[in-house]
Amino acid sequence: MIRLSFHGAAKQVTGSCYLLECDQARILVDCGMFQGRREIEEENLEPFGFEPSEIDFLLLTHAHLDHCGRIPVLVKQGFRGEIITTAPTRELARLVLVDSAGLQEEEHRRRAEHAYRRKEPVEAPLYTVEETFHSLEYFGRTAHYDCDIELKPGVQACFINAGHILGSASVVVTVTDKGKPVRILFSGDLGNPGRPIIRDATPPPTADFALIETTYGDRAHRSRPDSVKELYEAINTTLSRNGNVIIPTFALERAQEILYYLREGKEKGLLPGHMTVFLDSPMAISATEIFRRYPDCYDREMLDSIKGGDPFALPGLHFVREVSESMAINRIESGAVILAGSGMCTGGRVRHHLRHNLWRARSSVVFVGYAAEGTLARQIIDGARDVTLFGESVPVRAGVWTINGFSAHADQPVLLDWLMHCGKSETVFLVHGELERGMQAMRDKLSEASIRWHIPGMHERVKLA
Repeated sequence: MIRLSFHGAAKQVTGSCYLLECDQARILVDCGMFQGRREIEEENLEPFGFEPSEIDFLLLTHAHLDHCGRIPVLVKQGFRGEIITTAPTRELARLVLVDSAGLQEEEHRRRAEHAYRRKEPVEAPLYTVEETFHSLEYFGRTAHYDCDIELKPGVQACFINAGHILGSASVVVTVTDKGKPVRILFSGDLGNPGRPIIRDATPPPTADFALIETTYGDRAHRSRPDSVKELYEAINTTLSRNGNVIIPTFALERAQEILYYLREGKEKGLLPGHMTVFLDSPMAISATEIFRRYPDCYDREMLDSIKGGDPFALPGLHFVREVSESMAINRIESGAVILAGSGMCTGGRVRHHLRHNLWRARSSVVFVGYAAEGTLARQIIDGARDVTLFGESVPVRAGVWTINGFSAHADQPVLLDWLMHCGKSETVFLVHGELERGMQAMRDKLSEASIRWHIPGMHERVKLA
């Protein structure tokens, strides 16, 4: 008996969490946080849809919060199994989860102050820093790409490079059922080929069943050279009119990639020499230090650039850790390029920079990543004339640039090509995408190719064998 159930990223982008059950073990693949609109985030408070204490293994594909963000909750509710992932993901997940817990504690203190004055109850944070450190104790064996790990007799897992962020993986679980091996492939998040820093995704093996992300299942990205050219154009145009450039940035991969291209632009004279760059994200700074420790994950382009020095360092770059330093940036009225989290503008320091620059027609906001439905980033991208920041209505007068070629997610052609390597899977499950966009577009493509597909609902359970 082999069953698969879907407890996140089902008919939506966020909260990846899948449970594979067989006679030998109960295996969870990812345990992500729901992010986006308030009603979506409220799902973090709902039951998992399974009993955490009964889970034997958690296989973690990568360290983004929507894939690892509920691990402390899982442990709080009784999980005592083993978490298996790659070495870079282990380090990055620790960074991401501790940061998440700190932000939750900070938000809880703020709400508690208001609730105390109003004599109202206030909910506890989803998890605390202390609870997070406790959950990290359950990280066990380290996965190495393309090497089988025996979970139980008759059950093996293999992590293959997904090319998404440092340490990211697709996971193949092979279960021997009635003497016959059944192979289930979990794509995780797949990266686009040809990006700098990390190697391209490894083609997957054939699989009996496959789960594939569909974040950009409805479109093709712009080419990388065109995207870099547009980034330089956005910066040069904004600085020439004495404005600031705000780049909402994901701390893992995107921040490092943008630094890479800013350095390259300065070296080639494609960006002004007087440009001042601020990386205003303690987590992105720490992530950059982790990136430096794993050159074995780098691609040829990155390895070649290392010969000339630090690929993330450029003249005029300032790492900003302290809050006081971050606040001081807002006194700069022109000439600054500010990279700050969060990438979807749902929290973090970027919101303060937006409050000080959105209303300025001479400034620009440059989006270089995915913006989920309901997020502040999506509101701005969709053309909102004003947005609410810290309880204040702020008009959107700044230039808005959306450059999707930098996305760490594979586009439709790459997803389809990756899937073709799986052979004629019995069923392809479409997950991690917007139902009306990526999922339905991929569904149509699979139907054209006579490939059986299924779009699972939340907590739906399917018998595989």
